[in-house]
Amino acid sequence: MATRAMPIVTLSETVLGQEADLFLLLSAKEDLTTKTGKPYLKVTFRDSKSEVSFPIWSDAAWYEAAKAQWTVGGFYRVRGAMRETNFGPQLEIRKIREVNDADKADGFDPAMCLPQSKFDPREMFAELLRIAKDNIEDKQIRKLTESILQKYQKEWLTFPAARHNHHAYAGGLLEHTLSVTRTAMFLAAKYAAYYDDMTPPLNKSVAVAGAILHDVGKFRELACSPEGAVYSAEGAMIGHMLLGRDIVRETAAELKIESEALFRLEHAVIAHQRLPEWGSPKPPMTPEALLIHYADDMDAKMNMMATILREDRQAGPITSKKNVLAQHVYRGEA
Repeated sequence: MATRAMPIVTLSETVLGQEADLFLLLSAKEDLTTKTGKPYLKVTFRDSKSEVSFPIWSDAAWYEAAKAQWTVGGFYRVRGAMRETNFGPQLEIRKIREVNDADKADGFDPAMCLPQSKFDPREMFAELLRIAKDNIEDKQIRKLTESILQKYQKEWLTFPAARHNHHAYAGGLLEHTLSVTRTAMFLAAKYAAYYDDMTPPLNKSVAVAGAILHDVGKFRELACSPEGAVYSAEGAMIGHMLLGRDIVRETAAELKIESEALFRLEHAVIAHQRLPEWGSPKPPMTPEALLIHYADDMDAKMNMMATILREDRQAGPITSKKNVLAQHVYRGEA
């Protein structure tokens, strides 16, 4: 491809204006038109840590090739430079082709283009199992939680937490769940002791099990592909909270479990996003559900904040507000 040596960098390492070679996955391509009827393509390229989306206008040099030849899910070697525009950072492509066997000598590996957790999935899963075993005192709820963990082990090790926005990478759901569970354990112990006169008392078994299982419905809501997670039909029409309650209920029926704690666990699963516009049919109506909601929301928002600080390329102490939080973030002076 190249007639002269060119540095090979990742998207997160690119410097504005620097020309370099990148190994990228084409994760999305949309055929769109402007308000005035001008056709264009919106393409998204990504590697394991970052992604960039930008338009290719119908009068641009790459338009015909992009429309006819660029394949979503394909890996490409791209020579280009990042430019800051009014629409955020965009990749100015100088050369592009599909990767080939020769690129392996330059370090290409498909895994370098697929987003994934920085933590080892098997270690995270083993910790989640230990937490369930050691911290869920209710024997029936513990058995139910362990059963769901083991039944969906393959999914736990590979699924993202979402299509976009937070923990949207392989192992992301497990990373998010473990983080939420650690926070929920801390909060449950704190508030059970602080409100020791609460009637009924905060059920720590439900809090821990609910944290572990709050997003389990995503195994039915989402399907994984090289282009990223996509919604299943039941995911689009029913949503992961009710699908998660289905998994909890089905497993409880198999294990012949009926209890007040199970009822509270079901509620925690369907209420963890709190608002109807976020998909919850009911708001948190128990201490355990409230606790899980805030542990979940904080972990998702902190992941978004970290992603903005890592990926924003705008100069100065304040980031652009063109991000998932739709707000400026202060990074400080260089």
